[in-house]
Amino acid sequence: MMDQRIKAIYEAADYIRERTGGFVPKVGIILGSGLGKLADSIESPIIIPYAEIPRFSRSTAIGHKGNLILGTIAGKPVCAMQGRFHYYEGYPMPMVVFPTRVLAALGIRTLIVTNASGSLRENLSPASLVLITDHINFMGTNPLIGINDDNLGERFPSLNNPYDPELCSLADEVARELEISTFKGTYIAVTGPSLETKAECNAVQV
Repeated sequence: MMDQRIKAIYEAADYIRERTGGFVPKVGIILGSGLGKLADSIESPIIIPYAEIPRFSRSTAIGHKGNLILGTIAGKPVCAMQGRFHYYEGYPMPMVVFPTRVLAALGIRTLIVTNASGSLRENLSPASLVLITDHINFMGTNPLIGINDDNLGERFPSLNNPYDPELCSLADEVARELEISTFKGTYIAVTGPSLETKAECNAVQV
């Protein structure tokens, strides 16, 4: 018998398929703060408010509209999250990562995640484009804790290389063509919503 938490993932995926006439996205995009307007570039969009998707929560963060948008970008079928859920909003971690698991259930295996983040590097000015190459989890929890569905991902995934080098290289190449500077960085995940203390910044600064 399928666990109810796993069943909920597939019920949400089935609902999305029904709403989109069986549309099959290949790339998932999670849009962070300030990047919601990227959804305007999606062609022939099908917009589904989170409130209408079974078991989806509602995003309360400023600038997160709370829509799932399916369509194409440059001919590629995509599914974009226009806003996401945050641990600091009070949602338990299974609810925070629920949409990502739904994207996997839809068949998406390429996921692009964006966010607006502060930096501890003095050489980075505001609006610098940074490609994450690694991360440190200081959230005191792990999104993979709990029951696992092997169809969506393995139980003990290696994180030696969590961010696809080929995609990072492609992003660098496109940025060069557009004359946009890019940097590499390690992301430090903390719970928020408070910003870090001076001592905390000093502890993790390299």
